[in-house]
Amino acid sequence: MSTKPPLKCPKFVTVEGGDISSRSTTDSMKRRTLIYIFLRQVYYLTILYIHHNVPCIKFRLVSYNILAQISKYSVNFFILLEELDHDDFYKRIMETDGYSSIYIQRSGQKRDGCGIFYKQNCSELLLQERIEYNDLVNLIQDEVVSCDDEQSNMLAKGDEDAPKDGSSHQNNTSKNHGDLSDPRVRLKRDCVGIMAAFRLKSPFDHVIVVANTHLYWDPELADVKLAQAKYLLSRLAQFKTLVSHKFECLPSVIVAGDFNSVPNDKVYQYLVSGYSSSAQQEEILEELPIPLCSVYAFTRGEPPFTNCTPDFTDTLDYIFFSPSDSIKPISILELPKKDSPEVVGCLPNQYHPSDHLPIGAEFEVTRE
Repeated sequence: MSTKPPLKCPKFVTVEGGDISSRSTTDSMKRRTLIYIFLRQVYYLTILYIHHNVPCIKFRLVSYNILAQISKYSVNFFILLEELDHDDFYKRIMETDGYSSIYIQRSGQKRDGCGIFYKQNCSELLLQERIEYNDLVNLIQDEVVSCDDEQSNMLAKGDEDAPKDGSSHQNNTSKNHGDLSDPRVRLKRDCVGIMAAFRLKSPFDHVIVVANTHLYWDPELADVKLAQAKYLLSRLAQFKTLVSHKFECLPSVIVAGDFNSVPNDKVYQYLVSGYSSSAQQEEILEELPIPLCSVYAFTRGEPPFTNCTPDFTDTLDYIFFSPSDSIKPISILELPKKDSPEVVGCLPNQYHPSDHLPIGAEFEVTRE
């Protein structure tokens, strides 16, 4: 009789300089952040059903498998993207494990969204704000959009240099998008994000801003993704300033999500351009609202992939943080290599319940 293969739970591995065992616990504390992403049920049923056994694609079973993996980790913040039944499923079950949550559902007819779960016994929610990327449409209409004329023209004609490779979703042709020559149509993608300020408790108070977002998927609309990335950092910088003034603090910043962008494209390079001085980023002349650094790139380098589907395998998901003296990554969730038996073919499979691998980081927070 065959036995069911066990779910794979990657381990947190210490990064160079991450050993803080000799430091006083009153001067520093550890906090773990885990991000988990999985596609909508309709995608499982229409695309991945062909490649996997039925139990791997049923929503409830996938969800329980994801929760089984989460239970293996002691995480302070659990970030979830694209789930279906936040109120009826994840929220209820996570509450029994001591988590509270905040959530934003996508605009339009889509049922998926972005959620942040946090441990009540170690984090207090202070403030939260929604990010609606459809607001870019209003900025275009009011002629106060923060991007320059060159980007406005790019939005009108499209990005001719956009990559033509796959993405984390089923490919659609541009004919399904409407009149892409109209920037208002081009920008209206119903994508969302959420950001919140938390006060970390014991052994000392520290305020941290955590943001979760999901940028648009289509590689043919790379200019739209770049506009969304710029709006994200603009809103994040404003929110950080608001939190700083309201709570008289210098908050740390962590941003995680599915950016639908590989490490060498314009979105990724823009997001990290305030921290890195590589030649690729010299083209970005504007001052970044808030400097960010990828946790994995900062430690051991970006993983070879975080998303694995029949048509596309690459890195799309990231945990960014704003470098400061009060926060630094000390361990990351180790991910399998491309030739690992557990990921051969595509995901989800019997070892991994999501088409995206979970990524995670442990941070050391020091007293200001």
